[in-house]
Amino acid sequence: MSKPAPAPAKKVAPPPPGCTIDINDPQIQEAAIRIQASYRGHRSRKEMREKGPPKILQELKDVILIEGSAAKLECRVSAFPDPFIVWSKDGKELKDGPKYRYVFEDPDVVALVVRDGVLNDLGRYTVSVKNTFGEAYDSARIIVEVPAKIAKGPDSVKVKKGSTVVLKAEISGDPAPDVGWAKDGEDIEEDNRVFYEIEDTSTTLTIKDAQPSDAGKYEIFVENNLGVDQSFARVDII
Repeated sequence: MSKPAPAPAKKVAPPPPGCTIDINDPQIQEAAIRIQASYRGHRSRKEMREKGPPKILQELKDVILIEGSAAKLECRVSAFPDPFIVWSKDGKELKDGPKYRYVFEDPDVVALVVRDGVLNDLGRYTVSVKNTFGEAYDSARIIVEVPAKIAKGPDSVKVKKGSTVVLKAEISGDPAPDVGWAKDGEDIEEDNRVFYEIEDTSTTLTIKDAQPSDAGKYEIFVENNLGVDQSFARVDII
């Protein structure tokens, strides 16, 4: 019985253009050396990390949060094995979510982003970095600044001649805003009959023994380094 004829050898298709590497090319050899050196450096750094309790390498710093915006607290840590991170505000743990976001930008940096800033975000924030060998803490404050604002403007009034007019506005702002009152576009000059008072969250303009000349358009304005606001009211004497 005769043996079957051997199958014809398959032809290997040449690689597409640009997919070949010449190992004798000096540029290829140089690139290979850089890759090997980078790998050895990474392996050496990993092997050099010693197990132990976490350390704070770069401390948290106080930050200013503008109302309505976001603020970020961050610090640099060293910990091996990898630590468990917990953030808290004034002693109360903060859960990672839409309001408070835990951020890990690289293996050594932990951060907390506080979104949609409000005055209640003012306080002391603490990060706890913990692994099986121990725990490290650090704290910093978030200082909230609020643009000057008139939460509720004065109401327009009609009063009889000789009565007392009281215009009141609710205000806010941190730093505390400068407050002023004006009538028909002119700043009010206070005296014993016409004067205004400024409290933490309100301001009141008083006009005693109202006269026809007191009728007009009254303006309250507030201003700090973050913003300005104003409101108007009409006073009629009948």
